[in-house]
Amino acid sequence: MEIEVEGQATLRLVLDAIEARYPMLRGTIRDHVTQQRRPYLRFFACEQDLSHESPDALLPASVASGSEPLIILGAIAGG
Repeated sequence: MEIEVEGQATLRLVLDAIEARYPMLRGTIRDHVTQQRRPYLRFFACEQDLSHESPDALLPASVASGSEPLIILGAIAGG
């Protein structure tokens, strides 16, 4: 999916835009109250793990321009 945000792209703005477009996702990516990333979800872009970055840190320029994806990945477990 493509998401447009106002201003410089941060993880917080992208997640806000995703939750605004798809309200059923509220609380599944971030906790409703704390807005912290849910356990077992990770954020990747440009071969980097952004999961522990500040949600207000700027996303890489290639992600902001749309040439690289921001990947939200749930843990995969099993035997």
